[in-house]
Amino acid sequence: MGDKPTIAISHLGCEKNRIDTEHILGLLVEAGYSVDTNEDLADYVIVNTCSFIQAAREESVRTLVELAEANKKVVIAGCMAQHFQEQLLEELPEAVAVVGTGDYHKIVNVLERVEKGERVKQISVDPTYIADENTPRYRTTTEGVAYLRVAEGCDYGCAFCIIPHLRGNQRSRTIESIVGEAKQLGAQGVKELILISQITTNYGLDIYGQPKLAELIRALGEVDIPWVRMHYAYPTGITPDVIKAIQETTNFLPYLDLPLQHSHPEILRAMNRPWQGRVNDGIIERIKTALPEAVLRTTFIVGFPGETQEHFDHLLEFTERHQFDHLGVFTFSPEEGTPAYNLPNQLPQELMVERRNQLMEMQQPISLHKNCQQVGKIVDVLIEQENPQTGDLIGRSDRFAPEVDGQVYVQGKASLGTIVPVKITTADAYDLYGEVVMA
Repeated sequence: MGDKPTIAISHLGCEKNRIDTEHILGLLVEAGYSVDTNEDLADYVIVNTCSFIQAAREESVRTLVELAEANKKVVIAGCMAQHFQEQLLEELPEAVAVVGTGDYHKIVNVLERVEKGERVKQISVDPTYIADENTPRYRTTTEGVAYLRVAEGCDYGCAFCIIPHLRGNQRSRTIESIVGEAKQLGAQGVKELILISQITTNYGLDIYGQPKLAELIRALGEVDIPWVRMHYAYPTGITPDVIKAIQETTNFLPYLDLPLQHSHPEILRAMNRPWQGRVNDGIIERIKTALPEAVLRTTFIVGFPGETQEHFDHLLEFTERHQFDHLGVFTFSPEEGTPAYNLPNQLPQELMVERRNQLMEMQQPISLHKNCQQVGKIVDVLIEQENPQTGDLIGRSDRFAPEVDGQVYVQGKASLGTIVPVKITTADAYDLYGEVVMA
């Protein structure tokens, strides 16, 4: 143990990246490395980077530069390593290795080579790896929550998205593998499981010849975890069979994260998502009818090249009509290597920001109204944090996913990582406030 270097990990980016970070930690601990949260005490710092949009890259670069200025030996992992491998090695002499998105499971070998004086570039051109239930993992989320990757990569070619280039084609895990890991997580006390992939509704298409999300949902109904929710559900994949599986599976939350990106058929065609424009309204209405309790979240991109005021007005009207529970809005980010990068009629940043603000302002009273409907109700809340000074608790109801939605601020006593009944007393546009109901 003593002769191995100490490692710290700096995690950036999305929850898909977080799972990679957790496997890196698990593999290092299994191999006998000391892992320290304090970067100052570490011999090496592994930075698991994000390269999805410009803002994410800037955060990754800032982190790398700060570590370089502190004379830290840096291992650059993740999407940015996959994206800019040569430039990173050239511009950051402190970088002792770059490790791609399909190679993080080789981290122990990479460090062993670095220790022998080699400067390592470990990057598969077409990533094919996906971890399974036997891959060591050290969770970094709060006690009661875990993300579970059901597939990796993407076969779609959305004009704005660099992900297929960074993560490779879709590769799904088997239902048995996913259920096996879910059972392990349940045994660790996990109360909420969040299924993730690039397109969760396409789960299984590559290995079973057709999507198997409905079968997966039903299989997870047998696992002893009270809340299972799904992220990144493409609207076309919410088939009658999937809806029926959600209805029949008591621990599967009717929470649907539908990354619609836009509403106008012309913009969706330019985004290379033409199928979506034909189905948006019908599918959303069908979901609301079949699952009246469904919580709907979506994300939109404003300022895609060629977006006119008419296109944007269509999006405003669409948002107003469908009354989404939660909404995220991004400004278009031109990504080199994507078809949208060179499209004509790129919009000025100020106009994009103005449109984003306008859409979010329109959403606020909708979110407030949805939250106010919870006032007076007793809802289950997963307790995640406690303020040591005041004893106040913070958690989430099943209407809120971690990181992206609101929180519930709770008065009363409860243990971290438990689900307790809470009477909601007040609400604002983002959060709820309530008191623990004593048995």
